[in-house]
Formats: sequence, C-alpha cells, structure tokens
Amino acid sequence: MENVEKFFALYAGDAALRQRLLDAEASYPGSLEIREAVVEDVLLPVAAELGLPFTLADLRAYETRQKLKNARPDKEMDEDEPIEEDPASYWLLDKGWTYDYEGAARDMEMM
Repeated sequence: MENVEKFFALYAGDAALRQRLLDAEASYPGSLEIREAVVEDVLLPVAAELGLPFTLADLRAYETRQKLKNARPDKEMDEDEPIEEDPASYWLLDKGWTYDYEGAARDMEMM
C-alpha cells in the first residue's frame, strides 16, 4: 500500500498528472459507473508507468483508511460505526457501481 500513498502524494502536487488522468478517464470507452474497470484501465497503468504499481485491493484499503480518517480525524472508530459525509474524492469508494461478489455468491446459493 506504500505505492498508493506515494502515487497520491505525487498526484496531489502534479497538475499535469491530474489532467492526464482526467483526460484518460474522459476518453475511457467503457462505462464510468463500473469503477473497478475504470481504475484498471486508467489509473493503474499510469501508476505502474511511474514505477508505483498497486492493485485494486491496495487502492480500496487506502481509500477506506482515508475515508475513516477524514470522517473522524480526532477519534478512533469502531468498524460498525457509521461514517459521516466526506468531502474527499475517491476513485473507487462512493463512486459509480461496484460488483458485490459476496452478495452475488449468497444469491447463487439461494437459487
């Protein structure tokens, strides 16, 4: 997950990199609602090209940690505690559609 942190530190300070990713996302030929696909085709290749490869799981863990930190920066949080609105922007969390693998497996078991 160290590469994710390094990548987003670079991203925060580099307007050209941010614009490059915005342009790549704007020209993405698939659905922008399926965030895993967008991240795999837009964000991850750029990170790897910059020598900072990471996975979807790394990104999800990083964003979850950021979201928790931003929601309650002054207090430890329990896993079940609700998260307040977060002004930060994320590539995966709270954006578009994600496939619920566990829910789909439960649905298949019920058939």
